[in-house]
Amino acid sequence: MHARAIAILGATGSIGTTTLEVVRAHPSRLRIAGLAAHSRWRELVGPAKEFGVGVIALADPAAAAEARASGAFPAGTRILAGTAGLTEVACLPEVSMVVSAVVGTAGLAPTLAALQAKKDVALASKELLVLAGKFVTEAARVSGARLLPVDSEHNAIHQLLRDKPKADIARLVLTASGGAFRDTPLADLRHVTLAQALKHPNWNMGPKVTIDSATMANKGLEVIEARWLFDVPADRIDVVVHPQSIIHSLVTLTDGSLQAQLSTPSMAYPIQDCLLFPDRLPCPAPRLDLTQALTLGMTPPDPARYPCLGLARAAATTGGTAPAIFNAANEVAVAEFTAGKLLFIGIAELVGRALAAVPAREPGSLDEVLGADAEARAVTSRLALGLAR
Repeated sequence: MHARAIAILGATGSIGTTTLEVVRAHPSRLRIAGLAAHSRWRELVGPAKEFGVGVIALADPAAAAEARASGAFPAGTRILAGTAGLTEVACLPEVSMVVSAVVGTAGLAPTLAALQAKKDVALASKELLVLAGKFVTEAARVSGARLLPVDSEHNAIHQLLRDKPKADIARLVLTASGGAFRDTPLADLRHVTLAQALKHPNWNMGPKVTIDSATMANKGLEVIEARWLFDVPADRIDVVVHPQSIIHSLVTLTDGSLQAQLSTPSMAYPIQDCLLFPDRLPCPAPRLDLTQALTLGMTPPDPARYPCLGLARAAATTGGTAPAIFNAANEVAVAEFTAGKLLFIGIAELVGRALAAVPAREPGSLDEVLGADAEARAVTSRLALGLAR
């Protein structure tokens, strides 16, 4: 059996580095053929040497030029630049699977190109389905490439649905940790700091995703993702707060019974599930120890604590470019909070104002989606001036 050749877009982030751990654990089954990142080229030198990777791409052309001039990579390493460089890495002839973990819209063109080139895609970038769900899923359908979800919640549902006809599925249930402020008194949310928002109780993630977890904007984005991944209407997708992050999602069957997928909170499990699909092998992550006492709690999310979840649901119901507007507004709002220009509670307020100010339309092309994204960012930035702390 030949080792499956993997290209990683977003190789220096938490998903990318965990993907490398999984590949290390299964050297006879997996190998790295290409690595791409935004600008942190120094962090690619070690993996490039370790895995014998001959093609590197950096979205930032200046970083690519610096990497070429450094002499740090093995002789003969090709160092590509920009979106075209990421796309070339994703479409390398030997690559059979692309891990798409680039934050934001930078991974959209390379991921679509990979699907069109019949490469399976392990998708970790929420924005791609939120912005362009109908275009991404259509590209996979036309080419026959598999679109496999890396998010622990969606991967859990993917595992649960594998052996079930669609008629048996009544509802999907996404679990949420509740983030850094799940137990904070509501009155105190006005005063929380960036440092506090970045202390996730269960997961080690990047700053943007960690803040989105605290507002539960991430769970709203996941509802939109699930709608496209599993072809289930948003009003049949539930969310529950599960502080232990051991149950990763559940499926409600038509007879009323529920099935769940459980594991320790490590991204190695869903990443390995995608990379080795449909096979299962031992995972390089701690196992759930059922000889120890285990408490599993679930409660409905409080709308007053997590208004971003309600805003995302409204965007999902509206459809068209509304999810793209929500995503863009949230990115701007989080950046404002991170820069100290906006209160934590101002994130949801700013997103709500942007959704009210930017009309949603049914996009006929990817360019129209990107236009709505740009318009929403511009409008949100202007609205942010009126909410500055």
